[in-house]
Amino acid sequence: MASLSYIVYVLASLLNPVRFFLYGHHSQHTGSSNSSIEHNDQYKVALFVFGDSLFEAGNNGYLPNVTTELDTAIAWPYGETFFHYPTGRFSDGRIVPDFITKYAKLPMLPPYLQPGPHDFTDGCNFASAGAGVLVQTNPGRSISLPAQLSFFKDVRKSLQQKLGGLKSKRVLREAVDLIGIGGDDYFDFYNDFPNATESLQLEAVAVVVGNLSIILQDIYDLGGRKFAFQNAGTAWMHTL
Repeated sequence: MASLSYIVYVLASLLNPVRFFLYGHHSQHTGSSNSSIEHNDQYKVALFVFGDSLFEAGNNGYLPNVTTELDTAIAWPYGETFFHYPTGRFSDGRIVPDFITKYAKLPMLPPYLQPGPHDFTDGCNFASAGAGVLVQTNPGRSISLPAQLSFFKDVRKSLQQKLGGLKSKRVLREAVDLIGIGGDDYFDFYNDFPNATESLQLEAVAVVVGNLSIILQDIYDLGGRKFAFQNAGTAWMHTL
């Protein structure tokens, strides 16, 4: 796994997203302006987003038998201030990944399940409202983190077919994997065990963290090297 110091480096880099996402750690400029432009384009960094409602960009709207009762973010007034229509984001406008891509000068990442062509060299958004680290969290109503990982594996195959082995490895190695998930796991646990002892609570946390660690190792084994995390949302927050 990536060292703690490297993860801290990635998080610090995110505080200056334009420089980091456009140039990664290949930010030394030499030679003519034309060569600099070629160098910068070569190392533009992709963003892959894993998570729950805090990062959802509309994937749940493409799940089978979706309704506005199951996915309120596909109905008004969500999206009213920026997009002027519901996009599946649990916000009246943009969400954190949207602002990151804006300052990184990347296109706004579409939800992975959105039909049509995708340019995965820019990244992709796998997040799903209600998703948990555990597959038993909101089954059938969201895309669990293990399922999001399977989508990431499909993206990896697509990049290999489009770019070849070496270039696809570089895209994944230079990409930032942004992760924000876990709140729904704890919320479900509290609903099921409102009077849980401290010992039982710690066991539940260990299960979530243990499963998250497995997913992180899988992403690392698939080529990911730069991880950024957002804290799990409060258990009582359902909308933004």
